[in-house]
Amino acid sequence: MNNRQANPQLLSRRDLFQQISAGVGSAALMSIFNEDVFGAGDTLPSVPNHKPRARSIIHLFMNGGPSQMDLLDPKPELDRHHGEDYFERIAGEVEFPDAAGSLMRSPFKFAQHGECGMWVSELMPHLATQVDKIAQIRSLQTTNLTHEPALYKIHSGSEFTGRPSLGAWVSYGLGTENRNLPAYVVLDDPLGLPVNGVDNWQAGYLPPTHQGTRFRATGSPVLNLKPEFSEPDAVRQVERELIARLDHIHRRDRPARPRLDARIASYELAARMQLAASDALDLNQETTETQRRYGIDQPVTESYGRRCLIARRLVERGVRFVQLFINSQIWDNHSNIGTALKGACDRTDKPIAALLDDLDQRGLLGDTLVAWGGEMGRLPIAQLSGDKDPRKAGRDHNRNVINTWFAGGGIAGGVVHGATDDLGFSAVENKVSVPDWHATVLHLLGLHHDDLFIERNGLKERLTGVSPARVISEIFA
Repeated sequence: MNNRQANPQLLSRRDLFQQISAGVGSAALMSIFNEDVFGAGDTLPSVPNHKPRARSIIHLFMNGGPSQMDLLDPKPELDRHHGEDYFERIAGEVEFPDAAGSLMRSPFKFAQHGECGMWVSELMPHLATQVDKIAQIRSLQTTNLTHEPALYKIHSGSEFTGRPSLGAWVSYGLGTENRNLPAYVVLDDPLGLPVNGVDNWQAGYLPPTHQGTRFRATGSPVLNLKPEFSEPDAVRQVERELIARLDHIHRRDRPARPRLDARIASYELAARMQLAASDALDLNQETTETQRRYGIDQPVTESYGRRCLIARRLVERGVRFVQLFINSQIWDNHSNIGTALKGACDRTDKPIAALLDDLDQRGLLGDTLVAWGGEMGRLPIAQLSGDKDPRKAGRDHNRNVINTWFAGGGIAGGVVHGATDDLGFSAVENKVSVPDWHATVLHLLGLHHDDLFIERNGLKERLTGVSPARVISEIFA
């Protein structure tokens, strides 16, 4: 619920200007309010429902479904029962039954790390140094084992397209702390969009101003952001004031047009972003040592490291929600898991560990919630390619367990919540639903999932829908 819903005596900008008469007086008042009210768009900061533990979130989304038993949830029973048939027991949970093989042990070694003794695979040596900062959830479950609906579910709470994403809900509920930058920024991969493309950060039926804004990690952060030619600042200011007045006149005659509101707001934000966005993405302001820690000096980690460092710079500047994606779905390891999963970790492990350490050293981790995870997990049985060569085996999709973790933003470090069965097929202890996960994120940001809604067709639409949702308070500091 935004501040206008919480206090109906507050006027929206549209209401304010509709109640002001047209003419010279209106134009004069428009000039006064242009910078302080009108230019702020529909993302003015709102009053949280309760005291927030975090003011911003960095969501590190791992497209494709990281394998829990190969990364953070070791299963000795898989070693003991390797090669045994198990398909008949889980046949209804296998997306590609014709390729199903027998139980498959992890090809990777595990060791305990940190004061907490958390188990971490050899594939994540850098995250292993940060485990005392994270709360791992081993028992998250979803409702669909196919990527597209599972992605919609984790991002918007529904298996279907057209609903607002988590970032859009956060922007709607809290607004922005920096009017010169978007409340919700997406740093997608230069190599390509994830599955479901831009739908992953859509605003759905919320006002379009709350859709995620894509920033490029190299070159101009936003295409066509800079003017084609230079002109004196005084001239540019007069132009903007005139455009704002004309926009007001145009909008006044066309009330209740959210797409028009969003387009005008985006133009205004673009004007303010010309300096702010370029500054936020200028990594030349960072020391060589900082860039090296993020892996920007190495080809494998350069891209993801650059985006992790940009994410830190954005939350420093008051951006509410920063979301990082990988191209396509590099964690969808149906085959050659020994090399494919290692490749995914090689690209992301060092930058993520550097982000956690950097946020902590700068005193930002306490106010910044970092979330890691994908849309599904993997099965304990092998998935075989056409030639049935076990050396090329991977793992099929699994909706019964997702391994995820949080850090910072009021989270207790060195904690493991929930448990899976002996083979890692399903959560069996302290099960967590996707609505629970969403409710927890919102709670840490000062929002209650039941109170964050928009009325639509006579119904109160929420991120968590009509499903019961529970905040996972056991992982709080």
